[in-house]
Amino acid sequence: MNDSGPSRLTLLRFLERVQVRDLERTRRWIADEERREAERQRGVKARPPAPDWLIEPGLNRGTAVYVHVGGCWNAARRSRAASREQALRALTEGVRPCPQCHPDTALGFLDG
Repeated sequence: MNDSGPSRLTLLRFLERVQVRDLERTRRWIADEERREAERQRGVKARPPAPDWLIEPGLNRGTAVYVHVGGCWNAARRSRAASREQALRALTEGVRPCPQCHPDTALGFLDG
């Protein structure tokens, strides 16, 4: 029998090189992911706290449409932060309270 192919040891060394390369690549992926996660955590910690109250302007940006509690899921992106006094003033001026987060109840606002 003619054994002209690579030896078993040569094949095993080749396999080892391939596996080392794959392991190094996997370790790079892990390091990259750890860096991304650390950056995300820094971003979360650096994020300013949510405002206590929001006022949502209408599409024309002229008149307010709703008053929201600060973390309301239903507040539009265009909503702006407001102080307690601004939120109360908006309610007294006829801006509707959000039907989901009920800022009027949270503010102790009694209509009438």
